[in-house]
Amino acid sequence: MRIMGLDVGSKTVGIAISDALGWTAQGLETVRIDEEKEEYGIHRITELVTQYEVSSFVVGYPKNMNNTVGPRGEASERYADLLRETFSLPVTLWDERLTTMAAERMLIEADVSRKKRKLVIDKMAAVMILQGYLDSKNNMR
Repeated sequence: MRIMGLDVGSKTVGIAISDALGWTAQGLETVRIDEEKEEYGIHRITELVTQYEVSSFVVGYPKNMNNTVGPRGEASERYADLLRETFSLPVTLWDERLTTMAAERMLIEADVSRKKRKLVIDKMAAVMILQGYLDSKNNMR
């Protein structure tokens, strides 16, 4: 069974998936969402959950540097609740402070153009969120 990692933004959700052993995270895709219309990409996520036999989710949880939860963190909490209600699977909120900036820095260092970075940044952040979670789980074993 695989774990799906999600980086929830205001316009897109980056999606990553673990390998079957739970060691590595791979980026899958970025799904467009529209919070105002309450379209959260659940149809596409349902297809991926079935295709990859997902057993749980890890959702990026953007906290402020002082550990408080702001509007984006609250949006991630709502998204996590939606996943729990829709799939009846475990959902872990994972502190994602600085992952988007780290993903951006990695892509800049790899000399990826600004236009291409915009297309993959959320998927890359989802990979970093999921990989951080997997590493912490594997270090506990």
